[in-house]
Amino acid sequence: MDIEIDGKQAHAATGGRQGNSDEPAVVFIHGAGMDHTAWQLQARNVAHNRRRVFAVDLPGHGRSQGSALESIAQMADWVAHFMNASGTGPATIIGHSMGALVALEIGARHSSQVKNLLLIGVAETMPVHPDLLAAAEANQPLGPELIVYWGLSSQAQIGGHLQPGLWVHGASEILLKSSQSGVLGNDLAASNTYQDGLKAAKMISCPAKLILGADDKMTPVKKGIALGGVMVEVSIDIIPNCGHMIMLERPEEVYQSLKSFVF
Repeated sequence: MDIEIDGKQAHAATGGRQGNSDEPAVVFIHGAGMDHTAWQLQARNVAHNRRRVFAVDLPGHGRSQGSALESIAQMADWVAHFMNASGTGPATIIGHSMGALVALEIGARHSSQVKNLLLIGVAETMPVHPDLLAAAEANQPLGPELIVYWGLSSQAQIGGHLQPGLWVHGASEILLKSSQSGVLGNDLAASNTYQDGLKAAKMISCPAKLILGADDKMTPVKKGIALGGVMVEVSIDIIPNCGHMIMLERPEEVYQSLKSFVF
């Protein structure tokens, strides 16, 4: 679906199904340099269980027009604006990595629009390695390559995916390399400078769930647990043999984890 926000086209995938207006809404928010396609397996499952799905493309990503937003707070406000414009009402917000920080900020800044939060591959801060930041800012292929190298578990690096024909390493690298010039560097810089994770988490009053990868090098489990520790009502699932690209590496485990929370 496409709607207009501030004179620009904003896109969200619906999981292959147009939901009814009386169905609960679920908003998916992608990570740095990605777009709605990162959620295609989860979005379809959720949509076909009678939910209205909005897997958004942030500005400058995927099919959404405009320039990439420079801060997590700006992204959070934009998603809240999108929700108002699309009439989603209070929704379940699901975010991965940078998108999880955005979801966290929405919960803190726009609590009336949030039913519950599901944060995947999240930590109270997400510092970015200087080599990765420099490569991404220079639009070098090394940027996506480093993310995939550090972001996937050793098992995912060599294949072995349960979904026949799906190569997580190659698909992740292609997705990141297909982003518009400057977008990945912008997103990583926004994640790197965001320091309000614990402050936002303490303001979350709705139920929250964290899904963490046991082998995540980019947002280590202990940092995710520390973030969850300041929330009022939270549960945490840790997926074994899984890196940072959790919903791509372990789509079935992620779906089973979110199913009991979303439905």
